[in-house]
Amino acid sequence: MSVDRHTRGVLPIPHRPAAGLTTYDAKDPDTAFPPIEPLLPPEGAPNVLVVLLDDVGFGASSAFGGPCQTPTAERLATGGLRYNRFHTTALCAPTRQALLTGRNHHSAGMGSITETATSAPGMSSLRPNTMAPVATTLKLNGYSTAQFGKCHEVPVWQSSPMGPFDAWPSGGGGFETFYGFIGGENNQWDPSLYNGTTAVEPPATAEEGYHLTDDLTDHAIGWVRQQKALMPDKPFFVYFAPGATHAPHHVPLEWADKYAGRFDDGWDVLRERTLARQKELGVVPDDTELTARHSEITAWDDMPDELKPVLARQMEVYAGFLEQTDHHVGRLIDALADLEILDDTLVYYIIGDNGASAEGTMNGAFNEMANFNGMAAVETPEFMVSKMADFGSPDSYNHYSVGWAWAMNSPLQWTKQVASHWGGTRNGTIVHWPHGIEERGGLRSQFTHVIDVAPTILEAAGLPMPTIVNGVLQAPIEGTSMMYSFNAADEPERHDLQYFEMFGNRGIYHRGWSAVTKHKTPWMMVDPDMGPFDADVWELYDGSNDFSQAHNLAADQPERLANLQRLWLIEAAKYNVLPLDDRSGERLNPDLAGRPTLIRGDSQLLFPGMGRLSENSVVSIKNKSFSVTADVEMGDAPAEGVLIAQGGRFGGWAFYAKDGKAKFVYNVLGIHEFPIVADEPIPAGHRQLRMEFAYDGGGLAKGGEVTLYYDGNEVGRGRVEMTQPMVFSADETTDVGYESGTTVTPDYTSATSRFSGAINWVQIDLGDDDNDHFIDPDERLRIAMARQ
Repeated sequence: MSVDRHTRGVLPIPHRPAAGLTTYDAKDPDTAFPPIEPLLPPEGAPNVLVVLLDDVGFGASSAFGGPCQTPTAERLATGGLRYNRFHTTALCAPTRQALLTGRNHHSAGMGSITETATSAPGMSSLRPNTMAPVATTLKLNGYSTAQFGKCHEVPVWQSSPMGPFDAWPSGGGGFETFYGFIGGENNQWDPSLYNGTTAVEPPATAEEGYHLTDDLTDHAIGWVRQQKALMPDKPFFVYFAPGATHAPHHVPLEWADKYAGRFDDGWDVLRERTLARQKELGVVPDDTELTARHSEITAWDDMPDELKPVLARQMEVYAGFLEQTDHHVGRLIDALADLEILDDTLVYYIIGDNGASAEGTMNGAFNEMANFNGMAAVETPEFMVSKMADFGSPDSYNHYSVGWAWAMNSPLQWTKQVASHWGGTRNGTIVHWPHGIEERGGLRSQFTHVIDVAPTILEAAGLPMPTIVNGVLQAPIEGTSMMYSFNAADEPERHDLQYFEMFGNRGIYHRGWSAVTKHKTPWMMVDPDMGPFDADVWELYDGSNDFSQAHNLAADQPERLANLQRLWLIEAAKYNVLPLDDRSGERLNPDLAGRPTLIRGDSQLLFPGMGRLSENSVVSIKNKSFSVTADVEMGDAPAEGVLIAQGGRFGGWAFYAKDGKAKFVYNVLGIHEFPIVADEPIPAGHRQLRMEFAYDGGGLAKGGEVTLYYDGNEVGRGRVEMTQPMVFSADETTDVGYESGTTVTPDYTSATSRFSGAINWVQIDLGDDDNDHFIDPDERLRIAMARQ
């Protein structure tokens, strides 16, 4: 093996000028310089592929005894290792930040999701520059780097088309290539995509067979092939993080139909069957017990009979979604095998970034945004039954019942967000690397955590943790390399102390024991059981003899429990966990949360062509009166198309022209649509089109009166009976002069949405204090800037 001539502790590796004689004439026979050599990692450094699925519980995949068939995971496990005590943070963005940095999520500023960031250091959503991502370290050591799929680590005030892009994968994230989406979830049929930092549209429609996971896989395969064709000696790091299987559970129906009838017996029976398979497979100890169902989770037998077929269909759709996702992971694995590089690729297949998601309510959801707006009651059992055939289709934005999430975490307690218990944090993981792992089909039961992935990759590549990156002294890595366990099944675990915390749900693991306390229930937007943190009841479990946390020993060993509680507090103080924060709605408000916002004041001026503006990039019109004014130039032809639209098919509003007339529509969750149309056509010439919404007041989600104006003259009036109080969409955006993604109304499509006239500007104003119903063009900019 050759000697590595680079000093890799400082990155970028400092340039060292060549020593020796400098001649005057390049033709001089004494002229000699060493050849330019491309930067490469140390000899023997493997390719690296990290696959991270989304919202998959420990008991979902067939590779870990679950009911959802995942033959790719099984294939990799047969040729590699299963880890049955691998843990995440209980929530998506924190897990991803921890994975990519090798530091605890609070240390890296991601104590929660970006949308609920606060000014507290552990909750800011800002990754410190003392914690360079592993992708940066690999790139600066000669790896090619690429990410495909979900990125939920961008602070919301940095997610607009203007950046800054420091937290974006291809900006400051260390990835030379990025193709995917920014945020927590996306419509699998019609996603909001980025190539690097440039917004792009999907290459096809759902009607033409498009699906996001298929598209991401095509791009990943194409990139790997090109990289090996052009740089065969250079290893790669590919991070493949599809949005699957996060809600919405979108999948071609033939995948869901494969599971028809398999879940008709309900979630209680499913958990029993799953545990039996897990024991038979050997992924849990033979003495593992099924944990009891908590009172917050309704028994299957107690669910309404008329709803059970819908509930069963929800699980069929989810199972098909997971199998389809695994199929596409298999396509990527096959591409590596075809290139004859699979054996020299360190593959991490992490089956879930947290436990299965219980954010869909007990009844499940046809549009999950209903629950996020506190409006789940609008989806009545009758409504759900009427939509049964559409679950998983482009017409849905669906989620499954809490009961199925609980079953997907079998045999463990609780679900995603509940960081206290293994149901929120234990995720089956497979490591495959034939050139580095001797055993085939082995099981590893050492305690491991997602912060261990980065140091494992560095050790496998023969790279040190850098001391300085881009001139900044780096904080010590907090994870522990897992390589010691690759060829030593019985080696004592080296990661034997780990805290957990999410929304006040907290726990600690230390040398086999865990002390935990659940504080908040995920599917309750306002949890009536939450009291002060000091009133939370702690539980104690002996993990050496109780894999599933079935036997609470707190009453038997109070001294041990007290010691672990104190240890949790010490670790919490060390890693920026404090202060604890269980707030929900308040943290969505940037002023209350203390995070920056792009929008200040009560007015926003927008221009034609602006688009892909997230809700955090636009002044909020929720639960208040507002007006929208568009200054336009019209020809003689009847006006058509969008002036401005926010949201999409599953909730939002649009101000547009249809059949020559101005029209406003408010779409509540894709269930109720309230249109208001002008009484007369828009005249030709320079015109000002305006709509005003007078909010009823008296609380959240109320309705209001809508009035339409041309040049200050009333031309139409109508009523919106209800509104969405919290969020329109997790993935749809605001566009001016057109509408991308799904459309708020079927009156047009994204392809036909472009406004037929010329838009000079569009202004949104909050409040109802403009009695002239007209904005003087000469005063427009001065007023708008003053209000901001």
